[in-house]
Amino acid sequence: MGTIRHPCVDIHTTPTPQPSLPPWFAEIVLIAGHLRSHGLLDALSAQVRPVRGRFGRYEALDFLALLFGYAISGERTLQAFFDRLHPFAGPFMALFERGTLPHRSTLSRFLAAVDSSCLQALRTAFATSSFVWGWTQETIGGLWDRSGHRSGHRYLVFASDGTREAARQRKLPTSAELPVAKRRLDTLCGPGYVGHRRGEVVRTRTTVLQMPTRQWLGSFGGRGNGDYRGELQAALQAVTTSLTAWELPTARGLVRVDGQYGDSSVIADIVASGVQIVVRKRGYRVVDHPLVQAALAQEPVARITTRESQVPYAVFDLPQMLLEDGTTSVRLLLTRRAWKRGEPISVGKVLGNWGYEQFVTTLPCEGFLATDVLDLYQGRGACEGTLADADREGDPDRWCSLTACGQEFWHIVWQWVWNLRLACSLDCSAGCAQTPLRELEWAPPHPQTVSVQASAEPAAGEASVYGPLAWARARGGRLGAEAFALQDDGTLRCPQGGALWQTEIRQETTLTQRLVFVARDADCAACPLRSTCLGRTASGTRGRRVSAVRHLRITEVVLHPRPVVAEAAIRWNAVAGRQLRRTWMAHWRQQTVTLASLPASLSPPARPPRAARSHRRLSWLERLGRTARGPLLVTSIHVSGVTPQVLDLLQPHV
Repeated sequence: MGTIRHPCVDIHTTPTPQPSLPPWFAEIVLIAGHLRSHGLLDALSAQVRPVRGRFGRYEALDFLALLFGYAISGERTLQAFFDRLHPFAGPFMALFERGTLPHRSTLSRFLAAVDSSCLQALRTAFATSSFVWGWTQETIGGLWDRSGHRSGHRYLVFASDGTREAARQRKLPTSAELPVAKRRLDTLCGPGYVGHRRGEVVRTRTTVLQMPTRQWLGSFGGRGNGDYRGELQAALQAVTTSLTAWELPTARGLVRVDGQYGDSSVIADIVASGVQIVVRKRGYRVVDHPLVQAALAQEPVARITTRESQVPYAVFDLPQMLLEDGTTSVRLLLTRRAWKRGEPISVGKVLGNWGYEQFVTTLPCEGFLATDVLDLYQGRGACEGTLADADREGDPDRWCSLTACGQEFWHIVWQWVWNLRLACSLDCSAGCAQTPLRELEWAPPHPQTVSVQASAEPAAGEASVYGPLAWARARGGRLGAEAFALQDDGTLRCPQGGALWQTEIRQETTLTQRLVFVARDADCAACPLRSTCLGRTASGTRGRRVSAVRHLRITEVVLHPRPVVAEAAIRWNAVAGRQLRRTWMAHWRQQTVTLASLPASLSPPARPPRAARSHRRLSWLERLGRTARGPLLVTSIHVSGVTPQVLDLLQPHV
């Protein structure tokens, strides 16, 4: 016992080390109490059962406790987390009813043993326990269109976006004398684009966010740039699961995605799932469509000016347009601005003296103006701000495993902790005033106006009119299509008098059709001009093929009145997710937590004799019980700042 002299303070010192509790220990006590009291620990131990790996006597629940603690702590690395946790390993594992703390390397081996079935079991538990708990039909908020609150036209807005995490790798020498280098991240990462660092290997992660509540609904990763279409289908499944949990029809879900998913085939997949969509479209061939040209020749439906660059845009709205597949009907929005020669353009397409951008949606014209859809895409429908908050608060893209399933296992646990913080902070006043649901007037009321829209009126007796045939150009040194004459009966006549029959009319896009003419193989086999006519393909046995393309030509464009838009304002109801999370975290990191040792109340259970443990396989319950903590009260934990509302959250479901 020593003292430090000070004129104002009496300071005493002791040589016995006594580590201080981490500031995040209080939140771990509450989250662990919630998981245990609501039966989630038992559900996880019964459902998440990986194939046995090299991780000793421990079970999945031991490692889930570590991952939950790691996500709550916010430590930058696993090593830093284990260093802070090691002096309090016993009380920490006792919170999850487990006996001993696994080593950091044992956790790594467990994540390497996680397979797809184990990962899917965790996803299912995450969806059933995180989407609905702590929320009601009133607190989840939503977006009300211009029909007003009473009509019930509420949409739940979801955003799907991807993040890329780069893994730096050393430059290794390569020569015939050296063995082939084996990278540890080859199964996890792959070559991909990460901005200016094209040489890095990356992993892409597609996330799904429910915008009014800021809840994560899923995380789906892939090597390199990822399988963005497959990950999008998994994201849509998570969206429909959330809508089903709230007993809402699929059509009340609104998914906002960026230009990565702007291909017509991807848009058709999203529309086929039944949800509404807002997306920036790729491919500008649709601008040449007669309906689009007719709409561009009319007055725009609105004129907007961007806040940052103060660039004026004209907005054009086409309520009914077909995608390139010719079957999917969507609503097309185009923005047009003046372009000066030499001016750089990063988004959009320059055609003539104009710069165009195009957006696709399925939202009805009666409930949303064109400017409302643009604001939804560029404003509250985007999740970039929440992704930035996630990087600052927890950095979920940090590397925890060298396998794909193990890394996604960690991502799901991290999102689970994020959702628990939101739900707990919304339902209680733990150090902060309870924040009500925010009701914002997104767009002011709009007076009823009647405008016009362009539509095609084909001539009587024909569905559409196509222009003249444009024959394919000669390639490979063979005879060109100009040597073939089109006959009145619809066949082609070759220079030797043979006939080429029309075998196919292929609808390539909504604007073009391709006609294919094929000659008989026997006619071309004995032809003296075979080598000249077929060129490099003359060595085969197939006959000559000639194709031509014809473009759609609308003979008449009629202007119809546009549907009348409702006058009510657009309302956006949401919770202050950032304020709730940060106030919750700051509160518990300021509270005092004390640990006190207690005498053992019961003796530990007797271990079965060796003869009873040998030459037989243990059941799941026996394996789980090997590292479980028995009914021994050896530690007393006192947490300050716990209000009655917080205690209610720890009560089990009735």
